[in-house]
Amino acid sequence: MNVSFTNLIKASAYKEKNFKKKIIKGFSDLISNNQFIGGIQVQKFEKEFSKYIKIKNCITVGNGTDALEIALEALDLPKKSEVILPVNTWISTAEAVTRNNLKVVFCDINLTDYGINLNDLKNKISKNTSAIIAVHLYGYPSDVKGIKKLIRGSKIKILEDCAQAHGTQVSKKHVGTFGDISTFSFFPGKNLGAFGDAGAVVTNNKVLAKRCMRLRNHGALKKYDHKFVGRNSRLDSLQCFVLSTKIKTYNAKIQRRNVLAKIYLKELKNINSLYLPILDFKNNYNTFHQFVIRVKNRRNELMRFLNKEKIDTMIHYPYMLGDLKFYKNCKGVKTLKNSKNLGKKILSLPISEEHSVSEIKYVCKKIKIFFEKKKVI
Repeated sequence: MNVSFTNLIKASAYKEKNFKKKIIKGFSDLISNNQFIGGIQVQKFEKEFSKYIKIKNCITVGNGTDALEIALEALDLPKKSEVILPVNTWISTAEAVTRNNLKVVFCDINLTDYGINLNDLKNKISKNTSAIIAVHLYGYPSDVKGIKKLIRGSKIKILEDCAQAHGTQVSKKHVGTFGDISTFSFFPGKNLGAFGDAGAVVTNNKVLAKRCMRLRNHGALKKYDHKFVGRNSRLDSLQCFVLSTKIKTYNAKIQRRNVLAKIYLKELKNINSLYLPILDFKNNYNTFHQFVIRVKNRRNELMRFLNKEKIDTMIHYPYMLGDLKFYKNCKGVKTLKNSKNLGKKILSLPISEEHSVSEIKYVCKKIKIFFEKKKVI
């Protein structure tokens, strides 16, 4: 059996009849009507996504990285103030801080859900802290309630990075609706992905929303209405049509991922040298953008073994951001414990809506065989 890591074409069409025909016809109609940038189709998806996560404002932008940069700029934080973020995340989270002339402070993560560690966060907060970025990594919710409680009464802002967490919920409330402002990526590989780069900023704050709308469009809400220096980060109609089509069956996709994730959790739970995510299924809803295990030793050996068995795996991420040369001297790097050498232990297993139960069980079977041979179960 050959188990690919993901198949974006199959994933796109999941539970959507005649998906390819709908996309081709939709593109044809948009082209015929000269609808390329902005317009009705963009507004339509913005309303649909706002309704989906139950938030007042959705501002689509060119990509998830732009979303982070625009969101931080909209907050108008004091220059060179400190922004705390988890060290285990995609580089965009830190880049957005740096490019806004703010100081990166790295925080440790939990080894259960890979979210920001509240104990370390408490120690990292200082009089110079202006914001905290809560990253809902792998589709698991970060403890955003705990973060809010920790900073209650302060002026510290919360930005939620939901790039991998479309539909993830805490106590039946969508991530992205807890903080002051939040961001999403619709990169093709995301659970809800476009056919190219795409992103969005969401907020319940009307003032922040209006500022983001101007920032994405050269500081203007309409042509020649420039109020300040902005940028060009407008999402096109074609990508919004793809997203509007895919969001209709999105809940079925993440339900499927939950089914497959629970097979992994059940089948692999007795392997002593393998650590599974410890997730709260009672209070939270996890969307499993990735299913990440942690291997005590022989991670690379396991990868090679699975590759020989025609099972694709990946690593998210092979190093912590504090390991990068240009971030190694950032505040907080020297006190990280849980994340130390984490990139050498984690492994992402195949999980997406197009995978079958038999494929996931096959992966589990091969992993068990590997550890039995090594006599470490």
